[in-house]
Amino acid sequence: MLLETASGRNCDTAPGAVVCRELHRALLLAKLQPRGAQEVRKEQVNSNLEARMEVLMPEPQIYVERTLAIIKPDIIDKEEEIEDLILRSGFHIIQKRNLQLSPEQCSNFYAEQFGKMFFPNLTAYMSSGPIVAMVLARNCAVSYWKELLGPSNSVRARITHPHSLRALYGTDELRNGLHGSLSISSAEKEIRFIFPEAILEPVPTGQRARDYLNLYVKPTLLAGLTALCKEKPADPMIWLADWLIEHNPNKPKLQYRISQ
Repeated sequence: MLLETASGRNCDTAPGAVVCRELHRALLLAKLQPRGAQEVRKEQVNSNLEARMEVLMPEPQIYVERTLAIIKPDIIDKEEEIEDLILRSGFHIIQKRNLQLSPEQCSNFYAEQFGKMFFPNLTAYMSSGPIVAMVLARNCAVSYWKELLGPSNSVRARITHPHSLRALYGTDELRNGLHGSLSISSAEKEIRFIFPEAILEPVPTGQRARDYLNLYVKPTLLAGLTALCKEKPADPMIWLADWLIEHNPNKPKLQYRISQ
């Protein structure tokens, strides 16, 4: 006899097939025992079932991997074309920012490359004009974006990966058109550098959480509590909530174009 799940699927093909079979076997054994022993057996079955379910069916993960993509100065005119390729490759553009980095900022961003022969040329190139930075999200975002980019040397990419983005848009090893994070940890670091207000998943804990609170939360909260003490409103909770909404440092800022 085959036991079915609530959705009507056969247990042998359901994700919890092992749990279903064990539960079915345990219930049959419980029915063959005296009434008093049945109650004890049911408690054991429930306990064992919960333990097995935790192992075989863990809590679902909402975390979606993110990576940083940068369109470099020499191909900024290809922005729309590249964004279309990104979206058609299954990525979501979570955040986007147009900016121009100073040589000092470029040095900080590429600090791991400091001391290498190409470092001065790299910082000069990356600070030579505006760039477009994007936070891309999808399953295995870091590895998929690296695969889409191809080798860092555009000359080599045109030979080994002719359909990669660096083969299509890059010039040589230095001016390779686009940047991509090398690992999940470097993606987190680079995203925080370009988008300091971003909250990355999983939510930080321990020292990282304390650093975030000290840098982004406590200054605003302290200013709000100070203003609350000076104002002394009738309903301090509502007043403070309104104040924090109004003075949220991460509140989006819209830039309007004035048409002539």
